Formats: sequence, C-alpha cells, structure tokens
Amino acid sequence: MDRQIREILSHGTTIPAHPLALTADRKLDETRQRALSRYYVAAGVGGLAVAVHTTQFAIRHRKIGLLKPVLALAAEEMNRADQTRRQPLVRVGGICGPTRQALAEARQLYELKYHAGLLSLAALRRWPEAELIAHCRDVGEVIPLIGFYLQSSVGGRPLSYDFWRRFCELPSVVAIKIAPFNRYQTLDVVRAAAESGRHDISLYTGNDDNIVLDLLARYCFKIAGKTVECPIVGGLLGHWAVWTQRAVQLFDECHAVRQSGAAIPADLIRRASAVTDSNAAFFDATNGFGGCIAGLHEVLRRQGLLEGLWCLDPAEGLGPGQLQEIDRIYQSYPELSDDAFVAEHRDEWLRG
Repeated sequence: MDRQIREILSHGTTIPAHPLALTADRKLDETRQRALSRYYVAAGVGGLAVAVHTTQFAIRHRKIGLLKPVLALAAEEMNRADQTRRQPLVRVGGICGPTRQALAEARQLYELKYHAGLLSLAALRRWPEAELIAHCRDVGEVIPLIGFYLQSSVGGRPLSYDFWRRFCELPSVVAIKIAPFNRYQTLDVVRAAAESGRHDISLYTGNDDNIVLDLLARYCFKIAGKTVECPIVGGLLGHWAVWTQRAVQLFDECHAVRQSGAAIPADLIRRASAVTDSNAAFFDATNGFGGCIAGLHEVLRRQGLLEGLWCLDPAEGLGPGQLQEIDRIYQSYPELSDDAFVAEHRDEWLRG
C-alpha cells in the first residue's frame, strides 16, 4: 500500500459506504451516482467505500452487471477530486463470495487502482475458521485487506478471538472494520489487534449503533507487563452516507478529544445517544434492519440527491413505521442534519 494512504488510515479518517443511485426502472442513474460521490468529497470525507453493503451486494449478479460500472464511476470521481486535494482519498472496494469470486473482485479493484479491499466473509458461513484464514491469505496476495466483522442480523457470522488473532498475522492486512454491533465481539477484535503486536493495523468502527463512543473509547490491555492502548481511529460506515458534513465535523471533534486525553465533554455523550437514535430510524432497527438501505435513500431523497427509494430488489423498501421514525429524527435532532449544505451545492453536484 502507498505510504501516504497507509498514514491516512493510521491517523484515522471518515469513510462513508457509498449508496447506489437508481432510476425508477432500477437502472443505474449515473448523474446521481456521481453527485453522491461529489457530495461526500465536498463534505470533507477522507475516502469512499464502494460495492459494499450500502451499495447493495446484488450489483454483482450477472443479470444486473453493475459491479464494474459502479466501481469505475467512483474511481473517476475520486481521480477528479484528488487533483485539487492536499491528501488523496482512500479508495476501498468491497470483496465478497468464495475464493474464486473474491480473487476476481480483488483483481478488478487492483486494476481500477483501489487501495484496499473490504473482505466480507458473510457468504462463507459454514467454512471452518482455518479455511477462512487461507481464503483471506489468498485474496491478500492481490490487494491489501481490510477485515470486516459484519453483524449477524444482516448476514454476518460470529468469528472468534482466535480467528482475529490469526487474521492480524497476515501481512496483507492494513485495517479492520469492526461492525458486529456487539461490545464483546468488538473487544475480541481490538484485543486481537493489540496482542498481535501489529501497530500498523488501523481499527475502524462499523458499529453504527455506537459510533461516537467507539471513537472516544480508550481500549487498553496489559501485554507482557505493559499497558498497550489500541484505539479505534476512524469509521467506515453506512450511517455516514447521510448527513455527511455533520458526521465529518463530529468525527473531527471526537478525534481531537481522544488525542488530547482531556475529559469527554458531556455534550459529546449527549450527541452519542442522538446519533444512535437517528441510526435506529435510518437503519430500521425495529424491524431487524430490513429497511436499512431504503432508510438511507429516504434521507438522500429528501435532500434531492436521489430521485426515489428504489433498490435492486423490488421487495426491499422502508419497514413498517420507519417513515414516521425518520420524521421524528428530523424533528428531534436538526443539529445533526446537513440539509442546508446540500441545498446550497446540490445543483452543482448534479451538473458536474
């Protein structure tokens, strides 16, 4: 991995998971897909994650055939943005499936000059952990890896401390996205990274239910008689696909507080709960996360960045009561919204 990209990852940054913009007939809306990328860049993110859960895994289906077009569009927009940025954007692409599929996707990312692959193991639910490690090792020979602990509610599988300890020994690993929505499993990953001695592995929260506190927490472990701190330095989040400018500002505030070692302000604790409450609405937690993608689309539709809530699966939409919950969040936490920022620049992003 390029040294500058590695340093950006290690310092910590904001990486939203990029949604998929579709027309009413469920075809790729290239104009709005580009506009979303431009929105995130203008909001101040440090990178983009594409072809991940928020982008909809179905883009890989042969009949749909959107994996390469979506990756290429995002790469073009990041190329354009990097021409005027002080630091390049971190480019992350999702990798799924058994080893043959995962290798093909990794090669595609490498060819499109993505920096790392976010490796999902959700499709390999019955594989023994030893086979999972071999799978990760093979994929890591093609592109640097970001591990991915996905919550069980949306298709992930439990992974032991021993798995993560062995995963951290793979030289291709540069980061881990921790997203089990579970405190015990989160600690398994953090402790495995700390005890591996791999100080060059960057930890990123994907726990959309605990974003602010993950970024503020001081994870410390006693190793060989010494206290070792292993912080979660950034986030790679579907939640950051909406109200992104405010999310970047909140991340910067959390980052500054943790690095300073100062006491955590009470207002940050209050906002931690507000962010979790908003995520519950956007991700449809009440209905087992069934409307998690449509909920994000609804926020982007209200802002005029998307035209509708359409997903590749016609049966996928908002859950019962989810629309009312999103209305409640808008009324309860206007300070979390970046609607004014979007309204000011939306036409510019859509024009290109």
